[in-house]
Amino acid sequence: MLWGILAGVQQLALPVVVIGEYRYGIAQSGHRARYRHWLNSLITDCTVLDVTEQTTHHYAAINVELRQAGKPIPTNDLWIAALCRQHGLPLLSQDQHFDVVSGIQRLAWRDKALDQDAGSHGRP
Repeated sequence: MLWGILAGVQQLALPVVVIGEYRYGIAQSGHRARYRHWLNSLITDCTVLDVTEQTTHHYAAINVELRQAGKPIPTNDLWIAALCRQHGLPLLSQDQHFDVVSGIQRLAWRDKALDQDAGSHGRP
């Protein structure tokens, strides 16, 4: 199902925050070398979205909106949502809490082979 979603996509963007989360997961893995290679290949194939001063405006607005609605999300996910909103990009994620963030579209996917390999954390 993941490859169906990605079919026809010309460019993938990867928030720098996600790279940090991947590196954290890889550091704890028994397959570090294999996953480092995977991540380096992914980074090469993607546009990396860096946090800028403009991103901070989106971060603050989303944080206020969600807290006022009584639906806060984790800090790293706020940064990811802010980058998606800033750049007008959809978000590929299984995390349903992104659905409450206005101005972004979450694309869900499920790949059983990846789930089995990654465990329940969604990491490589």
